[in-house]
Amino acid sequence: MVKMSDVAKLANVSTATVSRVLRFPETVKEETRLKVLKAIDDLKYQPNILARQLRRNETNTILVVVPNIMNTVFLGIIEGIEAEASKNNYKVLLGNTNNEVDNEYGLIDLLKQKQTDGMILFSARMERKRLLELCENHPVVLTMDYIDGLKIPSVSIDNISSSRKAVQHLISLGHTRIAHISGPFKYASSKDRYKGYEQAMLHNDLKIDSMLVQEGLFTFESGYNQMLKLLAMEHPPTAIFAANDEMAMGVIKAAKERGLNVPNDLAVVGFDNISFSSIFDPALTTIAQPVYKMGELSMRLLLDQIRGNSQMKSQYILESDLVIRESCGGRETS
Repeated sequence: MVKMSDVAKLANVSTATVSRVLRFPETVKEETRLKVLKAIDDLKYQPNILARQLRRNETNTILVVVPNIMNTVFLGIIEGIEAEASKNNYKVLLGNTNNEVDNEYGLIDLLKQKQTDGMILFSARMERKRLLELCENHPVVLTMDYIDGLKIPSVSIDNISSSRKAVQHLISLGHTRIAHISGPFKYASSKDRYKGYEQAMLHNDLKIDSMLVQEGLFTFESGYNQMLKLLAMEHPPTAIFAANDEMAMGVIKAAKERGLNVPNDLAVVGFDNISFSSIFDPALTTIAQPVYKMGELSMRLLLDQIRGNSQMKSQYILESDLVIRESCGGRETS
């Protein structure tokens, strides 16, 4: 049976170099890598992957934990994670918690039991103490979220400035009575998107009416129901900033059922730029997150931890874009 040492001898390199070519080819100079690969091919060497994994206690599998697999924003990030994982010979195990924190605890047992090499977590709902303990002992990356005071590698956008940009656009169109349908305030992203709304209103000396702020659930139905409440007011809003696109679409459905024209009678801005937002009627003005890039970067940060590489910083903030379409009037851009 051909051994790794035989490959190393033929290629005139160390066995450690052969191992790096097999496990982390991007870390080896191209000339050396090609020489090793030729030796592998000439000798028809077949590495015993299972034995190597058992010996090193590695699985070449990472766990991705999402609150709701039906969320198309999450799917875009997962696509970026899987692409980067595949390039590095890793498989992705997907865990859907259905927004139940108890399910999250059950999934992280896979990491504790060494059934995966690391974890990318899409929300930080578990107890702070348990999350800190997990991150001190295992490779973990947080994506789309962050936790103040904890040095957990995280990838997100600036939800505050992004929301401020969205609301400022509505103000620039002449709206002063602007409502906000938030996500659940137990999430950091919901709080930050509200802060952006608040900052834009205060910066323009506009009063924030507490009745104009309604807490939704990031679902189409909650956007629809909260909009019906807003329309029942004696002085309803002329514009809505919804904390995600699904709620914004629910808003538009409710407005249409009450005989309002969007954007002539009501301007609407969403958040996320999900795939359906550009073909919805009317096409939705929204904040676009670089979801694929967020997934790629999250996977790279996780690989750095798995490989023991030092990291320059813990929090990475990516740029978002305001995509102007038909739902709030104005010139369409992308």
